[in-house]
Amino acid sequence: MKERLASKVAVITGAAQGIGASVARSFAQNGCFVYVTDINDELGRTVATSIGDCAAYLPLDVREEGDWQRVTTHVLEKHGRLDVLVNNAGITGFEARVVPHDPEHASLEEWRAVHRTNLDGVFLGCKYAIRAMRRHGQGSIINISSRSGLVGIPGAAAYASSKAAVRNHTKTVALYCAGQNLEVRCNSIHPAAILTPIWEPMLGTDAGREERMAALVRDTPLRRFGTPEEVAALALLLASDEATYITGSEFNIDGGLLAGSAATPAVIDDGEN
Repeated sequence: MKERLASKVAVITGAAQGIGASVARSFAQNGCFVYVTDINDELGRTVATSIGDCAAYLPLDVREEGDWQRVTTHVLEKHGRLDVLVNNAGITGFEARVVPHDPEHASLEEWRAVHRTNLDGVFLGCKYAIRAMRRHGQGSIINISSRSGLVGIPGAAAYASSKAAVRNHTKTVALYCAGQNLEVRCNSIHPAAILTPIWEPMLGTDAGREERMAALVRDTPLRRFGTPEEVAALALLLASDEATYITGSEFNIDGGLLAGSAATPAVIDDGEN
């Protein structure tokens, strides 16, 4: 099979596990040199090592502008180009402890912490990717948003707000690059119910795991979790030269969740009979 990203160079944030790690592996398998970046150095290096010679690990805290300057400078000095950026790093705000994230009780500190990673990180990534991609006038920026960026989430207001902002900023970046006569495309992916490590505390490892999994995806028309590899397949398309006319677009990968219920009424009454 033709390597769909042959000779390209990519930076993927939050790539030490989950969706980011799967995207890194998929890109590398398709001929891309991949920079696995994360703040978890041990896991990040493990992923890069497992991929092989076509990958390297770089520490990157997406909240820090100096880190972005360092990473993009390294990539350009080493390869002379940056072709793909996947802004995948993100947090829910519940990683350390369960705290209120509803609109009434969320603290300003918690609100800002989520936005600093999820939104500021994407802003900085886009900023420095555009500058790096100017060298060749083309590239692909892929922002990982969420279903939560398309609907309200009362118990995770900061997360939903940040992901909605990522969706909108993606379109702004796409229009800006087009207006600059750059063939730099920017699109967003909106996953839902993807089986990543974030779900493990809820699923457990005992005999009730399968029952809990089924309960969590009961409202998903396909009645199952998606996999990180399925998200990576979509990212691969958007990164490739097969998608050169796609920009400013959003792609839901949610098992049909946003399409509506899979249930079919026994009788259809349109009010005309």
